[in-house]
Amino acid sequence: MKYTQLGRTGLKVSRLTLGTMNFGPFTNEPDSHSLMDTALDAGVNYFDTANTYGQGAGRGRTEEIIGTWFTQGGERRDKVVLATKVYGPMDVDGGTVWPNHDRLSALNIRRAVEGSLRRLQTDYIDIYQFHHIDRHTPFEEIWQAVDVLVQQGKILYAGSSNFPGYKIAQANEIAARRGTLGLVSEQCLYNLAVRDAEMEVLPAAQEYGVGVIPWSPLQGGLLGGALKKPEGARRSGGGRAAAELAKPEVRARVQAYEDLVDKHGLEPGEVALAWLLTRPGGHRADRRPAHRRAARLALRAVELELLAGAARLPGPKSSPGRARPPESFAW
Repeated sequence: MKYTQLGRTGLKVSRLTLGTMNFGPFTNEPDSHSLMDTALDAGVNYFDTANTYGQGAGRGRTEEIIGTWFTQGGERRDKVVLATKVYGPMDVDGGTVWPNHDRLSALNIRRAVEGSLRRLQTDYIDIYQFHHIDRHTPFEEIWQAVDVLVQQGKILYAGSSNFPGYKIAQANEIAARRGTLGLVSEQCLYNLAVRDAEMEVLPAAQEYGVGVIPWSPLQGGLLGGALKKPEGARRSGGGRAAAELAKPEVRARVQAYEDLVDKHGLEPGEVALAWLLTRPGGHRADRRPAHRRAARLALRAVELELLAGAARLPGPKSSPGRARPPESFAW
């Protein structure tokens, strides 16, 4: 495994991130534990999760699975750089969220971090990420809450996810005025097929020394050999990749991509991951494997070297100003 600094910090992290969103809803606890063991044995030390992950099995279930893995010992917790997120509600009663039980108020941040620590069975979180921007809470309040958690030793760093470039800048400018570190990482949607992040997110991250961790590096399976797989075996069968493949122009581009990769005797997924690792800014790919084969494919991508200009799909699918960021390129 190859390692790099996370943004401007002294923290060393693996070039691949183990994303855990499938743990619980799609991957049971024993298989999830096996995948984490495989990742750690291969040198992957950055594990990413969120307090709301596990929706199909109950919000928080994914953190619980990671927590029971930590309790097995073998220095598992000490070897892992653990990242989780806060923003969404944990308890939804009949579709209603109780006031102050979501978003980024100081009250909810305090409540959410205690819940994550309990489920993860650890006494600290390495990187505590804001899962989305909160237009109703000023960063002065957010950083005040973060400063308290850092002083208490409950978190070490703060990161963001699905932020537009101007919010990355605003957050870090306000943190600088307070004399604190600010955001050290941004987790955004970025891959060969969806490159909107290149418009403003990546330049802002580079300017402020924020490490970039692309999520959905295979675009929900679109770049993982979707056309090669039998119809019933596609992970994208009911997701966004299926909707994209229904568009003739997208299907033609994906077919051309798979043909190009096949000509070189490679797998589409490993090429897509390898491409991300060549992007400026030292990006890491957040891979969310549901089984061992997917994990092995991701690990091969670290060693794959691409020639300049190879395996490129068309650029961003949208243009600046088309929708209000970050919803234009996130959820």
